[in-house]
Amino acid sequence: MDRRDLDRLLGLLSQWDGSDLHLKAGVPPRVRIDGELRQLTSEPKCTHTDTQAVARAIMPAEVAAQFDRHREADFAYSVSGVGRFRVNAYYQRSSVALAFRRVRATTDSIEELGLPPAVAKLAEERRGLVLVTGPTGSGKTTTLAAMIAHINRVRSCHIITIEDPIEYLHSDQLASISQREVGFDTDSFASAMRVVLRQDPDVILVGEMRDVETASAALTAAETGHLVLSTLHTIDATETITRVVDFFPPHQQQQIRTSLAGSLRGTIAQRLVRRADGNGRVPAVEVMVVNGRIRQCIEDASHAGDIVDIIADGAYYGMQSFDQSLAAHLEAGLVTLAEALEMATNPHDLRVTLERRGLVQTGHG
Repeated sequence: MDRRDLDRLLGLLSQWDGSDLHLKAGVPPRVRIDGELRQLTSEPKCTHTDTQAVARAIMPAEVAAQFDRHREADFAYSVSGVGRFRVNAYYQRSSVALAFRRVRATTDSIEELGLPPAVAKLAEERRGLVLVTGPTGSGKTTTLAAMIAHINRVRSCHIITIEDPIEYLHSDQLASISQREVGFDTDSFASAMRVVLRQDPDVILVGEMRDVETASAALTAAETGHLVLSTLHTIDATETITRVVDFFPPHQQQQIRTSLAGSLRGTIAQRLVRRADGNGRVPAVEVMVVNGRIRQCIEDASHAGDIVDIIADGAYYGMQSFDQSLAAHLEAGLVTLAEALEMATNPHDLRVTLERRGLVQTGHG
């Protein structure tokens, strides 16, 4: 394998709208498409010599020196007519391996992604905290990119993003957008958040809240008149609130609950479900919009269990539960019953709801 083979593989990845390419000695290349890692059995197996040669061919000299010292390195690689990629080179079993992440120049709109209208309304908030949550590979980054693109189209403001890595490139429209990448433009999320308020932002996107320092800075920014967007690896609104509070030591947690109740504008929790036609995936989305009742539940942990019912009954505010989202997808023919039940928070309750709507027969799948 040489550089031309690599460029060809990256071209195929882009053509297939995949997200990642993996090269490792002893096996054929693999690509990630629609969240699934697929082995390219038509390609020859990579050898240790292949991966080492490719890595050396595409690494800048200063990166190669770092790679020799630390046995891992991040850098960028571009292919003319194909696109830009973030690369992580590392050693495994004493041989070089490479992971390429595709950086997209455009993103689908909120509507094109099939996200509910409340997502656009949350993006239009002038201040406060909005959290997009879900497991790895659930589309959080794509949703955030669509929200930034929406703000860029409708609001004249300064947007600063802090990302690891940058996966979507944004061009200025109404907004001025500064994209900072951890490891290249800043040392860490925490260090970037320490200085972000000096950069005159209106909107701050912090790719992930990983520690108490980042969480504290995000809350402070939200409280001082900025819109802050971020992500957490949590499965729903209730767990999201608990996770933010748990970043902090016990003696601060009631104070943080009060702060969060005042600054949080909403949460968007996602799961990706295979489409019925087999053509990609569709997001099932729980949306919580903070109103008076939700605010009370955030402040008083004893009422946290009420959040699920408030969301289910909150259509007036743009709220919806996962199961309501899945039921809508099933009614539209976007997903199968089996997929909907597999992804449901409560499969039995979802089935009952579907039976009441006449979407499935009682006692049948």
